[in-house]
Amino acid sequence: MDLKSILEKLESGQLDVDTALGLLNKPSEDNLGFARVDLDRVRRRGTPEVVFGLGKSADQIGQIICSLWREGQTCLATRVESDIAETVINQCAQVPLIYDELARCLYTEADVVDRGVGRILVISAGTSDLPVAAEAMITARLDGNHVDGLTDVGVAGLHRLLNHLDQIRSANVIIVCAGMEGALPSVVAGLVSRPVIAVPTSIGYGANFKGLTALLGMLNSCAAGVTVVNIDNGFGAGYAASSINRRASDD
Repeated sequence: MDLKSILEKLESGQLDVDTALGLLNKPSEDNLGFARVDLDRVRRRGTPEVVFGLGKSADQIGQIICSLWREGQTCLATRVESDIAETVINQCAQVPLIYDELARCLYTEADVVDRGVGRILVISAGTSDLPVAAEAMITARLDGNHVDGLTDVGVAGLHRLLNHLDQIRSANVIIVCAGMEGALPSVVAGLVSRPVIAVPTSIGYGANFKGLTALLGMLNSCAAGVTVVNIDNGFGAGYAASSINRRASDD
């Protein structure tokens, strides 16, 4: 609960002085020994801390998720493999966790509040780019946005993209995930007046260099205004799109 909410509830009589004081004096972090969970990030950034699951044990991920859940915060852990996710779900039985195997995301969504001014569209060039696109979609949705997906519309068959121009142009923010040479974000950005966030993926043959070719291609886009995140960083793209799409009153 942010400061404004606490003061409003105090003024309306929904909270007494001692309860309000207790909320104001709550610690800004939860020291778990191996991690210091940032409980104050919602106030500063508008969204809770997100767990990067790669390299963490199931016990570590579970403890962080339980810490966030106790504070009434939405939980999201990215890059979590299915066996780790199963263990965490069993360990945190009190938390209504959902696991998306394609996106490798473990999350809760019961308390998500709509706060976007428009719709976010996530476009993937090919089916192989879907895991990165799915991570972006979940991230943006959990931050209170309406999110749609458009799949397999890469430049190898440009008519597939052009068949969906109305849907593309009606979006408020567009995320484009592409591997190989990474050309799709430039094409999309040349067709719309809205922000385009490009996500290079590590999909491609040898000279793709695990996404480096796509990254450099996107950074050198001739379409003005394309913003590029790191290779396979669907989370970063979803977070950035959500920040752009957020209503000013919700900051």
